[in-house]
Amino acid sequence: MDTNAAKKTYGMGELLGMARERAVPVFRGIPDAALGAATPCAEYDVKALVNHVFQVIVQFQRLAVKEPSDFGEVTPDRVAEGPDWRERLARETDRLVSAWSGPGAEEGTTGAMDMPARLVGAMALLDLTVHVWDLARATGQAYGPADSAVVEELTAAVAQLAPTARKMGVFREPVPVAEDAPAFEQLLAGTGRDPGWG
Repeated sequence: MDTNAAKKTYGMGELLGMARERAVPVFRGIPDAALGAATPCAEYDVKALVNHVFQVIVQFQRLAVKEPSDFGEVTPDRVAEGPDWRERLARETDRLVSAWSGPGAEEGTTGAMDMPARLVGAMALLDLTVHVWDLARATGQAYGPADSAVVEELTAAVAQLAPTARKMGVFREPVPVAEDAPAFEQLLAGTGRDPGWG
């Protein structure tokens, strides 16, 4: 095994690119008939979760270039804007990867809370990984374990974000899993998801 390859530090754009490769087929595989289905993210059905992911992907492009984000009171209903929403979402995902691959995207701080930019990028990565798993589960699609580099980045980010995220209701309490459970299942459980949902 090449130990140098194992120690590679990936840029946030690279990690988001890995997540995109898994996400876009899931977006394209969501049938209209499933838009009202429940998801592992109890407060969202499939349509609401798609709209939430759309909003995150668009706003986190702005955060990559240190522009203020606007999550607003009401999430725009992008699905209702036309039947091409899957391709629009795929294009916005490409733009997210490009934005976080740009020079300076990971430097300094960004967002209303002036958080370290890389951690903010990891928040986008978390949604593009965990919510896509939610959507896959809810619509009967396969979603294998995320890339190990993505899981490693997100495990560290979740450990950092979890106390505040639980107070704000963004994460639920961790779900118990076996100590030897795969790292991706442990990540899901750490955000309050049952890896066996469905």
